[in-house]
Amino acid sequence: METWEFSGDAPGKRVPYGQRSYYKPEPLPPTRELAVDKELFDTISDASFWLGKLSGLTEMVEYPPLLYASLVRKEAIQSAEIEGADVDMDDVYRVETQGLDDDSDPDRVKSVQEVLNYEAAITRGIEALDEGHAVTADFIKSLHETLLQGVRSDTDIIGDYRETPVHLGSFVPPSPGSVPGHVDALLSYIRSGGSCHPLVDIALVHYQFETTHPFGDGNGRLGRVLVTLQLYDEGYLNQPNLYLSEYFNRNKEAYVERMRKVSRNGAWEAWLQFFLTGLAQQARESHERTLELHDLQERYEETYGDSKRTDARLAVHLFGQPYLTANDVEEMFDVSGPTAYRAIHSLEEDGVLEEVTGKESHREYRATEIFEILEQPPATYR
Repeated sequence: METWEFSGDAPGKRVPYGQRSYYKPEPLPPTRELAVDKELFDTISDASFWLGKLSGLTEMVEYPPLLYASLVRKEAIQSAEIEGADVDMDDVYRVETQGLDDDSDPDRVKSVQEVLNYEAAITRGIEALDEGHAVTADFIKSLHETLLQGVRSDTDIIGDYRETPVHLGSFVPPSPGSVPGHVDALLSYIRSGGSCHPLVDIALVHYQFETTHPFGDGNGRLGRVLVTLQLYDEGYLNQPNLYLSEYFNRNKEAYVERMRKVSRNGAWEAWLQFFLTGLAQQARESHERTLELHDLQERYEETYGDSKRTDARLAVHLFGQPYLTANDVEEMFDVSGPTAYRAIHSLEEDGVLEEVTGKESHREYRATEIFEILEQPPATYR
């Protein structure tokens, strides 16, 4: 039984397909003129302003690559949580530091791998854009393969379009045979530069991609990766340090429902308001969090930067490696085990490091204040 009702303003139509009808979206841009009222105009301006502030701060502050990786990781974790994963920063760093063993929880391993794959997809996507590659079908198929590599999935087809229908509740996205045409039209729209304000176009593209649902699994993750890559390609981000998935994760029902309302009755403006509000809020969050990290880095430099002691050198180094073991410290500074432990214990007393396993052996440590900044709730929701 089909429960979806479509108004005459819907940017698509039902097409009979077996016992169910699938939804065939019209290509972008929307056929009617978008109504940009004062509220939406102000939100576009707000998003542009905070993305500009974030980009300017990124140019001003020099961080080790691994610290930017922590901000990408925050985005990856939030995206994984949208898909139902139960994972946090410690889980991911622990696997990187200690690897996996026979006692590892399979579900936790899957969640961690999803996060690492998401990070890899963003990194490879940006590298490809920097090398001058266009956003093509092969480009997004390659990203899809990266995202689903080595994780359990609802599809056996990785790195290529789905070959069977999918059902999202009572909503049925386009038929498998029509997917290539829909994606080609969408990618042509992207490569042409769109027809609206760039941030509006990114919101339109995200809706269109998720509605087309071109792959058997991983569409949400890939769609959110593409948002980051588009922002980077359009010059709104100098680094992938915007974690928009945090906003989507906190507003999951609205995230899905606003897109569905576009499909049902052409509610483009409500979707744009939702999406662009998220961009503005998360750009502001990322700007403030990046500034806090910068201030903390300067404080550590002032406190420890002039000393040659191992604990002082380790404190400054934490911005390049905020999660470590005593063995890591031995290798970093070519010191003995006892010296490494003395340095760690000194920084524990200073509140700079904290032990996270609770074990007597194979202990792991994380940079307390760095993780507090990365993990603190967004100010927008406090």
